[in-house]
Amino acid sequence: MKNMKSIAKQASAFLLLGMAVCSCTYVLQQQDHASYVNPFIGTGGHGHTYPGAVVPNGMIQPSPDTRIYQWDACSGYYYADSTINGFSHTHLNGTGCGDYGDVLLMPTVGQQSYQAMGTESQQMAYASAFSHENETAEPGYYSVYLDRYQVKAELSATKRAAIHRYTFPKAADAGFILDLDYSLQRQTNEDMVLEVISDTEIRGHKKTVYWAFDQYINFYAKFSKPFTYTLVTDSMALDADGPLLPTAKVLLQFETGENEQVLVKVGVSAVDMDGARKNVEAEIPGWDFDGVKKAARQSWNDYLSKIDIETENADQRTMFYTALYHTGVQPNLFTDADGRYLGMDLKPHQGSVDQPVYTIFSLWDTFRAYHPLMTIIDPDLNEAFIRSLLLKQREGGVFPMWELAGNYTGTMIGYHAASVITDAYMKGARNFDVKEAYQACLRAAEYDTTGIKCPPLVLPHLMPQAKYWKNKIGYVPCDKDNEAVAKALEYAYDDWCISVLAGEQGDAANQQKYAEFGKGYKHYFDLSTRFMRGLDSEGNWRTPFNPRSSNHRSDDYCEGTAWQWTWFVPHDVEGLVDLMGGREAFIGKLDSLFTANSALEGELVSADISGLIGQYAHGNEPSHHITHLYNYVGQSYKTQELVDEVLHTLYFNDPNGLSGNEDCGQMSAWYILNAMGFYQVCPGKPVYSIGRPLFDKATIHLKGGKTFTIVTHNNSRENKYVQKMVLNGKELNAPFFAHQDMIDGGTLELTMGGEPLK
Repeated sequence: MKNMKSIAKQASAFLLLGMAVCSCTYVLQQQDHASYVNPFIGTGGHGHTYPGAVVPNGMIQPSPDTRIYQWDACSGYYYADSTINGFSHTHLNGTGCGDYGDVLLMPTVGQQSYQAMGTESQQMAYASAFSHENETAEPGYYSVYLDRYQVKAELSATKRAAIHRYTFPKAADAGFILDLDYSLQRQTNEDMVLEVISDTEIRGHKKTVYWAFDQYINFYAKFSKPFTYTLVTDSMALDADGPLLPTAKVLLQFETGENEQVLVKVGVSAVDMDGARKNVEAEIPGWDFDGVKKAARQSWNDYLSKIDIETENADQRTMFYTALYHTGVQPNLFTDADGRYLGMDLKPHQGSVDQPVYTIFSLWDTFRAYHPLMTIIDPDLNEAFIRSLLLKQREGGVFPMWELAGNYTGTMIGYHAASVITDAYMKGARNFDVKEAYQACLRAAEYDTTGIKCPPLVLPHLMPQAKYWKNKIGYVPCDKDNEAVAKALEYAYDDWCISVLAGEQGDAANQQKYAEFGKGYKHYFDLSTRFMRGLDSEGNWRTPFNPRSSNHRSDDYCEGTAWQWTWFVPHDVEGLVDLMGGREAFIGKLDSLFTANSALEGELVSADISGLIGQYAHGNEPSHHITHLYNYVGQSYKTQELVDEVLHTLYFNDPNGLSGNEDCGQMSAWYILNAMGFYQVCPGKPVYSIGRPLFDKATIHLKGGKTFTIVTHNNSRENKYVQKMVLNGKELNAPFFAHQDMIDGGTLELTMGGEPLK
């Protein structure tokens, strides 16, 4: 038998070799990149990812919910939990705020419990225990055994619909609970409709109020087995003396034989229930669960095959492709199969399936690395995101900052659509209305509250007074608006982006105006403390001042301290060097960031300040460019040391494998770029900074069939220092290369060594 296996392996090897000679593309397509992904990375700690079954940028995200409220319920799933409430169909990936968790489905055997468990309980009455030993997650598929009911649950999905397969024991009292009033974070249900339309079909509608003030969700579910049912619509209090809350659940009952499989198809739509039905019928016309699962896996292999890596380190391979997987989870499709979508005016619009609208734009996070990554691996999709942002500002009155389900949330700071647009434009990706984009950027930079369609409570955050002061007196006084220093530093960067666009449009006046605004960061640098510091309307520094102090979202910074925010001048590193007193002074200050005591102080220290190396906080986005600043002052070996440390100590193949919130792909995009050996410090400047590659070889498959390959010679864990850099046969004398060098195709060769090259 051993000999036969050996012969078979040899024959297989010769066959693959022949295929490689005949068709490199064929072998590439056959590589199962999805097998390297571990969807449980980030489901522990505070990564806030979820393991459910999704396809790239899919509208629907069927996934298990293990808890309901508090910070680590943002995605509904937390790895340390031991019970599952059921499987809801909408989820956010790695966010720091919670929402969604719509249309929960739970199989049952025996008595169907649905009584209230109290406001403090993370469990629904029908929750089941489970074990991670009986749980599987892979791209496009999730499975778990529910101990309470002895039911195996399996999930898969298309872009707009989910399919469930449940294997039941023999039971006279099997069934499901479909819970429409359930949601993550216990949202307010303002409007609910639940209808049983046949003995195999249910549909419903709900409007919730939470992070998104007006989230509309419609669903349609079809079951492979007829059921009888009981509607539960009486109001219910969570606690004995609590207020009565609207209830909308349906209890389904049927008999099952031993190992009988019951399938369910579910579609969702932000438009209406008919749209949800059409989404199911268009994408899952039959009951072929395995076919949907296979297609979902193929869609992920298509996405993941954009980059090939060569490494003998299995964990690093898993971490890399899981990171790439996490970048593909969102933004989410928002256009139904019939072309309709919900606009920012919260009205249905007839659009085009060929020009879809997307939702979930966490721009404060993703402008830094996620969108720059997209300009490399899928510039067409990134252009589609820009067209969606332009549509949203047209319908709602201004660019969103953090858009969720067609809602302005006003969350976070800056107007980073300007960054995403400028970066794409400067890289030659211009398949959008450039003039409209430019005008919309100018609109976002001005303080003008008129014509914006958003709730009154959102407006001061979407259009903060900080813009008024920045434009009126040239800086943001710390006594006039919250998070003044952070807002001002990000405005300076965004205004620099606008100045670049203005120059490209031949608008000399605005080019000069916004270039000057781009230097606004200089107002906040205090020479006496050598930190960016709050300045009040009288021109006085805020006192007292403590650079390690944090009062989460209620101080001069945003989810950070002066230690982290002092370095946010990505568009003018040279100016920041001069401001700090020159090269040596800059280096000394930068060194101190990474060697300072990591202790934080304050009334309410932000939990987002995590992944600390000294006072560098990799677990949150404001720090993400800082390790590469040494490249600008001739100490590249320190960039290489620090990138190496972050890659090896702050990312793991483990549920607790992220040092902070995944933040819709940003944390993972940083890893992808740096693991390949480079990073873009300033989106809008199409230049990459070279760091320390992890892999012996990484090949990026570019638009048009070209490739860009990073080859690392003499690579090892110890050899973390770059000794020589050669781009397309020409040696580089500085650790930078242009985006154009990449998209033209070619090879970057890095020779490594164990000693720093000073």
